[in-house]
Parts: sequence; structure tokens; C-alpha cells
Amino acid sequence: MSTTTPAPLHPPAAEAVPAPRPGTGQALAELAAQLGPDAVRTGFSPAEVTDRSGTPAAPGVLALVRPADVAGVQAVLRWASRYRVPVVTRGAGTGLSGGASGVTGGVVLSTERLDAVLEVSPADEVARVEPGVLGADLDAALRPHGLRYAPDPASWRISSIGGNVATNAGGLRCAKYGVTRESVLALDVVLADGELISTGHRSIKGVTGLDLVGLFTGSEGTLGVVVGITVRVRPRPVDERTLAVWFDSVDDAAAGLLAVTAGAARPAVLELLDGQTLRDVDAHSGTALAAGGEALLLVQTDGHGAEAEAREIAAALSAAGGRVRHLAGAEAEEHWELRRSGRGPVTDKVAVGEDVAVPKSQIGPFHRELRRIAEQHGVQVRAVAHAGDGNFHPLLSAGAELPDARERVEAAADDLVATALRLGGTISGEHGIGTAKQRWIGQELPGRVRELQRAVKAVFDPLGILNPGKAL
Repeated sequence: MSTTTPAPLHPPAAEAVPAPRPGTGQALAELAAQLGPDAVRTGFSPAEVTDRSGTPAAPGVLALVRPADVAGVQAVLRWASRYRVPVVTRGAGTGLSGGASGVTGGVVLSTERLDAVLEVSPADEVARVEPGVLGADLDAALRPHGLRYAPDPASWRISSIGGNVATNAGGLRCAKYGVTRESVLALDVVLADGELISTGHRSIKGVTGLDLVGLFTGSEGTLGVVVGITVRVRPRPVDERTLAVWFDSVDDAAAGLLAVTAGAARPAVLELLDGQTLRDVDAHSGTALAAGGEALLLVQTDGHGAEAEAREIAAALSAAGGRVRHLAGAEAEEHWELRRSGRGPVTDKVAVGEDVAVPKSQIGPFHRELRRIAEQHGVQVRAVAHAGDGNFHPLLSAGAELPDARERVEAAADDLVATALRLGGTISGEHGIGTAKQRWIGQELPGRVRELQRAVKAVFDPLGILNPGKAL
């Protein structure tokens, strides 16, 4: 899905891009001598120094740096500290918040060449990977051992584990297995001065000291560069069952969700697609999902109790007015691929794809508010949601031919975020803040809390060279 994002505000003074020392351009030759000429490129495409958010890199990015190993990352950070050069770390570039977009006078440090699966230990139920490993690569390495890595962002085939850690990415299986943070046990991190540290533990349990692993996870490259990740892995489920349940309205589907929550069965995946999304998918894929109703819940149960849990959930959703179909084999996989592939490209509209989360009890009220927002601001709204944890991805759009299309969409996005907060939610469920959501961060985090967070960053990054102007 192609989207654009709100133009970010200027970063606060405490996070202003540091001014590099004179002679930085000449210093690139020094860095290239250390890493090899193929690792430091001053010629690059815009796509190589940004992400999929549509947020362009700032003018004047000095170089794209592609170290081949951990020692190379350390060399980059020592060099950057010496010359006061900002460093923006970039994984596979699939982020949606502008967090991987280069900054003026800085370098973009790509981790794409650090792509080794270092270890798979079935006995300990852990794997160790470098940050450039893609989700699909890790899955392929785990499959022969009968294991899998539980987090599964919709972009799992093309997004890197390091990027998932940087944003604390979520995914479809969050309903049962949680977000990335719940599966990360230990990290190897290169600090701003080039020092390599290891934090966390290989054991499943461990509470020694402050939770620096949790702090680095979701920090969007502002505290250090992750170069090694120890993740918890789990047995591949012996059974999976899929339900497709149509409702006459999202309100009815939300009531069904609450009925599921009140029961004992816990789905691994619980996804909501509203009527306009179903029509978009049909137009893009040639399907007929919208013929079933104005809302679709896709449910997956897994494990030894998958069949029994599917029956219980089907009964609860049927009692709430849902029309239940049990899917299997290729038909089930087709529906999950349709959910992952999205609504198709947006080519003739000004559009913003959003990422907010609300408590599960507020899914129905929030979607009703989306309808109000559409009418009040003269925009179109459609939404999918990881309904199992209340994470919504609304798409706001207006016809590109309208002279005030951008203003309408921006005002609608402001209203949407304020509404999510009023209902007890958050401005970002899984994409991160980057630059795209900075204009709203003060609505969620009080001034004192932001001061504390900036103070923490200053401990790890006293020169302010790590992804300046992002996240905080």
C-alpha cells in the first residue's frame, strides 16, 4: 500500500542535528580506507537513504555506509564521534515512520550486510542473528528444527530483525505471542563512541539489573546500533485452524470480539477488516470478500487445542451475529495472504496510513469515531486492525484533484490521533515515532516524561549523533 505521511515538525532543540566538524567530506576518505571503498558510497539513490514512509531524506546526506561486520560498525561509530557526524541506522528500509531517513551532514549506516543466522539452539529454544537477517530468512533457518520466531509483521518476508527490534514491531500473531520485545532476550549493541556491549541473557528468565534490552528495543536507533540479537523461538504449532467470520457492521464485529475476550479460548491471530477495506481488496485482487458483509474477522488458533478453541470462538462469534466459515489448506492461506498484501496501491489520492492503538473495549467506539472523522473532514477512511490487541491501521485519503486535499487529510489525522488518546490509546502501536508522528508526541507524553527520556538518551549518546531529530 502506498501512503504518504504527515510532514514532521522541526526537531526540538535538545535533539537538533549536531554540526559536523569542518573537513567532514575529506574524512570520508579516511572511513573508506578503514572499511574498504565498496562500503562507503557517496553516490546512492534516494530510496537507499530513507524508508517506505514517503518521508524523504534531508538534503546533504554525506554517504551510505555498509559495514560488513561488527568491527566495521564500531569503526563507523568511532569515526562519527571523532568528526561529530550524525548516524542514521537503516535495516531493510521497510519502516513507515521516517525513522530511517538520512539527515543533513550525516551518514546512513546500513546493516544489510550483517545478515548471518549465527546459531539455532533447539535445546535452549533460542536463536542468535545479526540485524540484517530478514524475517523470512530466520523462518527458513528455524523450520528444519520444527521451530519458529513468533513475531510476524505483515512485512516479515522483507523486513529485517534489526529493524523490527528498532521499532518494537508487532504483527498478526501479537494476539497470543506479543510484540517483538516479548521475544528478545539479549542484544549486542555498538554505542555512540564505538564500544561494543552485550546486555540481557540467554536464559528465558532473568532480572539482573535494569532492563536495557527492553530500553533498546523500540528506541529507533537513538541509543545505539544493534549488531546481534538473541531471540526466543518456539515450536511450530502442530495444528492451526482458520475462521473467516462476516458481520453486518463493525459494531457487531466489535461485540463479537468482546464475546471472544470473555471466553477462555485465546486466538493466535485476530484481524478485523472493515467494509471499505474489503471492497479495496476485491478491486485489487479480484476477490469477492465484500459480498459477505460490512466487516470481516479473520481468526487463527494454533497448538494442540486449535480445533477446540476454534469451535469455542466460532460459537461465540456466531451468537454475536457472525456468519462463520471454517477455512483450511490453500483457501485459508489465500485469506491470510490477502490480509498481508493489503488494500492495493493508492495512486489518485492524497493519503496517510496511520498506526494507533486503543483498548480492545474501545474498538467499536473508535471505528464509529472514524466514520465521524470522515464526514467532518470530508475524507475517505478505511481501516484494518490487529483486533486481538486493539492496534488500528486506518487509511485517510482525499482526491488529489481537491485543492485542499492535504489540509483535509492532515486535519483528519490530528483528529484521529486525539480520538485514540481520548479513548485510552496511544499514537503508535508498532510503527514508531520517527519523524512522521513527532507533532503528536507531546499529546501523549508529559513534558517531564520527555525530559527524562532525553536525559536517558544523553547518557548513551552525549554528542547527540545517533538518529538526531527522530523518535524523542
